[in-house]
This record gives sequence, structure tokens and C-alpha cells, in this order.
Amino acid sequence: MPTYYLACDLGADSGRVILGTLADGKIAIEELHRFPNGVVKTSGALHWNFEGLLNELKTGLKKAAARDLPIASISTDSWGVDYVLYDERGLVMSPVWCYRDARTAEGVEIAKEKVDWPTIYAETGIQFMALNTIYQIVTEPPARLAAAKHLLLIGDAFNYFCSGVARNEVSLASTTQLYNPQTKTWSKKLFAALGLKESLFAPICATGTVLGPMKKNLATEVGLPQIQVIATCSHDTGAAVAAVPAHGENWAYLSSGTWSLMGVEWPQPVITEQGRSLGFTNEIGYGDSVRLLKNIVGLWIVQECRRYWAKQGKKYEFEELARLSRTAPAFVSLINPDDPRFLSPDDMPKKIAEFCVETGQPVPADPGAFMRCIHESLALFYRVTLRKTERLIGKKIERLHIVGGGSQDSTLNQFTANALKIPVLAGPTECAALGNILVQAIALGHLPSHAAAREVVRQSFELKTFTPESPSEWDAAAARFEKLLS
Repeated sequence: MPTYYLACDLGADSGRVILGTLADGKIAIEELHRFPNGVVKTSGALHWNFEGLLNELKTGLKKAAARDLPIASISTDSWGVDYVLYDERGLVMSPVWCYRDARTAEGVEIAKEKVDWPTIYAETGIQFMALNTIYQIVTEPPARLAAAKHLLLIGDAFNYFCSGVARNEVSLASTTQLYNPQTKTWSKKLFAALGLKESLFAPICATGTVLGPMKKNLATEVGLPQIQVIATCSHDTGAAVAAVPAHGENWAYLSSGTWSLMGVEWPQPVITEQGRSLGFTNEIGYGDSVRLLKNIVGLWIVQECRRYWAKQGKKYEFEELARLSRTAPAFVSLINPDDPRFLSPDDMPKKIAEFCVETGQPVPADPGAFMRCIHESLALFYRVTLRKTERLIGKKIERLHIVGGGSQDSTLNQFTANALKIPVLAGPTECAALGNILVQAIALGHLPSHAAAREVVRQSFELKTFTPESPSEWDAAAARFEKLLS
């Protein structure tokens, strides 16, 4: 008999409620409800419309209930680092801040005064990013923290909304730069240095923890029975990596979406001076594995260009932008995707143009040229990142699995294969939702193991392979690109 599961997959650009069906060794997913997400700007500050997102979840649950299927469970995965504070009554304390808000710069300076960077990295193994929870939380007014009963990260806040059980699942907790992957606890050293109360942070739970039945009032409101609520991989990249259809060794993954997260699945943290200097992060994955990776600004740059052009009355679909990129001249202009200017929203084409002027390159002349610049630059940055990964683990990577929404971008996938000079296997697209659902199935005993879950993915989806082309041209471009990184 088929078994059914619900995944709420929250991205920084949109959210989805997805129905998963596991039957005969294969999994199928169906989008029941899609809703927009985006930053709300209030008096110059960037927040999330958290209550609006919860209402969208309820809409999705009602659509699921209308299907009248024996749904077993639900779990939410989300982006990392952002959090929700709750008061003594269990109510959300507004605002729910967005990691792109400018306050993080102040947080970095506050933290620097209290604890040095080598100590932070030694405790957490997380790369420096001003948006990390550690730098957000220190900007909170003491009175607001004093009034808070507990803190939950975004995906776990949705699981709390469904179950009434407050837990921070380990994969999401590991993105905060306040979790110690060696002691497998919140970092007491960092909490003490920063004057944070450990009691504020809801307890950490393992991936695949069954939190309990859905709250009765919520179940009644949406028309579902009290299905089980499970903390799967609450971090969307953790969930995506759990569903990567890989087997054997010497493979890497690229979770391609608003962010590009590139790395390897590793048995233990790699917290070394070399890892710190190369900017690598040690996030936790399924089965307490380590996602040794680098965060890269990904298709956010494309999304922001597209938003800007739409405001100018020129609306482009992603497929059209990919086509324009393919037909534009090669290697005219390149950018460093890691430049901090590309993190913030608004008028991305202007930021790209400014970078090109500053580095003595032609300014892209039209949307196709901008897209070609972005695609080539991302592919070349992936090359740099992969070479650093190989140095860190002492192994040669033989193939790359690209999952997530970006796996549909055949232009970027081909450029990536060209730049890396190894085969690229693209798909599935909804890997975060798949991982979320598969971990639910493992937690409930419907699948025997993680290896069995990955076999289900391989049996269920056809992957597209991209083989490297034009090696000498990409080698020459890589040499030029690396000069932009200094």
C-alpha cells in the first residue's frame, strides 16, 4: 500500500506544501500549494512575514485534507540562520528578522569585542558570514531577550506550530554558528562570552525525531487527523543532501538555488586552520554526518536582476534568460560572486556594472550579457571551491551532483561541467522536499535506511548528465577569474 507524507519546504523566495507518495520502491511528489515569500521592508529594516507564512501553511494543509488520503506525517525544512522568539505565553515576538538586514554588520562588531574569530571557528567549524545567527542575536535589545521564553529557528518554528513541541533540530542548529559539532551541544563557551542564556535556545534534537501528533486545534481547523509531526532535516540543504541520488565515493554535491551550497558528505568535522582560512563550514547532515561545504551566493544574483528588470517593465522567464545567456559572447566580463555587494537586494545589474568598471572590464550591454557574466562567474567560482575542497579532504572529486531548482538551468549546469572538467549529474529538482519526506519515512520505519532512501531516489528520477567541453578556453578563463578574487 502507498504511504503518504507532507513536506513544507520553505525557501527565501517561495514556499511549497508538497505531498509525497512512497510506493513500490519509488517516490512521487506533488505540489499542493505554492506561495510567495520575500523580505518585508519596514522603516528600512528587513523582516519576514512569519504570520503570513503560517497562514499559507494552513492553506496547504487544508488542500491536503481535501485529498482524503491516509497521510502519515508532516515536517518543515527551511533556510538557515533566521529565528523566531516566543514570549512566556508561547506567542511570536515580532519582528522576525531577515538575515539580509543591515543590523548584522553591527552584530559582527559587537561579537568581535567579546570573542575572537579563531575561537568562534574552533568552537563551531562554521565559516564567517555576517548573516549568521551569532551576529544577529547579539544585536537584540537585552529587554527583548529577557522577555523571550525560547528561540526557535524558522523550520523548527513551523514544526512547533504544528506540534506544540519546541525543539531545534541539529542540522538547522548547526547553521547558527552557536553549535559545537564536536561536543554535539550548544557552545557553552560562546554563550558565556556573548552573555547569552542557554535556556533561551530550545533543546537540540536529532534528525528524524518524532515530535508527536499535530495539535488537536490545528488538525481540526485544517481538517486533518492528528498526523505525526517529525523534525527531519529542518535545514533545507541538509534535507537536499539527504536525497542526493549518489552512491560510492568521491562525489560532491551542489545544492543550487537562491544560495549555492557546494561540498561533500564527511564522517566527522574538519575544523582546522586550513578549513578556517579557506572559508569552509561544517554543518550537520542526516545520521550526524558532516556537510563540509562552502556557502556561495547563487541564483540570488539572477533573481535580483530579474526582479529589477521586471520593475522596468521587462519580464523574463528563467528559461528565456538561460537562452539569452547561451547566445551571448563568452568570457567578456566576470564578477566575484563572493563580493559582499552581491548579498544585498535592489538593482543588481548596477552592482554588476560597478564591479566590472572597478576591475577594468566591459559593462554587460544587455540582459543576455549580464546572464552570461553571472553564469560563467558562478561556474568558475564552483571550480575554485571544488579545488579547495579537494585540498581539504585529500581526495580527488570525480563527479558532481547538482540538486535543487538550479538543476533545471541547463546552461549553468553545462558551464559548471566545463569549468570543473568532471561530469555533472543534474536532478532531482525538489531535493529538499524529497529529503524531508524520505527522512519521515525512515523515522516511521517505512524505509530501513538512508542508503535505501537514496536508492528510492535513483529509481524514481532520471538524471541528466553534462560532460565537460572546451577545456582550454575554461582554463584560460579560470586564470583570469582567480585574479578577481584577491
